[in-house]
Amino acid sequence: METSSFKPIMDVTQGTESQQGTGVKVANPRTVRSSDFLLRFLALIITLVAITVMAVSKQTKTVPVTVIPSLPPINVEVTAKWQYMPAFVFFMVTNIIACVYATISLVISIANRDGSSAMRLLLIVLDLMIMALLFSATGAAAGVGLIAFHGNSHVRWNKVCNVFGTNCRHVAASVVVSGIGAVVFFLLIVLNTVHLHKRSR
Repeated sequence: METSSFKPIMDVTQGTESQQGTGVKVANPRTVRSSDFLLRFLALIITLVAITVMAVSKQTKTVPVTVIPSLPPINVEVTAKWQYMPAFVFFMVTNIIACVYATISLVISIANRDGSSAMRLLLIVLDLMIMALLFSATGAAAGVGLIAFHGNSHVRWNKVCNVFGTNCRHVAASVVVSGIGAVVFFLLIVLNTVHLHKRSR
């Protein structure tokens, strides 16, 4: 009787040891939750910084404009704002969406302490959508920024960053920060996908 009651305990112990010995490592749920929380908090901060930097990029300069070549140029006050470029509007809207989503997903991540696979899968899908939007908006803003910095002689678009230097520096910084935010969402997708894969094994 003693032998039969002791055998299952030995089997369970051996089974656990065999899983550890075969190199199949199960991710520590606490570590995954901590990493997920930190990455989502980082995404929230990064997208908020990108929004703030772009929002304060407004710059007003007095620019000489030549109307008639025989007359002296007229000084005109010109303002550069992100609202004037559709690509920058798309960029701002996307980062606002990403920031709001990062806040909501952070709350969901904290509430999902039991590690529900369905909820984690939903977050992966939403993270993927936000990442795609951020990369798209960042690429669009970067393309317009390059034209503003270098100009385009083929279509006679003059560069403007030599005049609106402060505005261009703010836009460049915001684009770089937003790109980092997209990478953070990519890391979230990788983290949660690997965790789900290990749990399913």
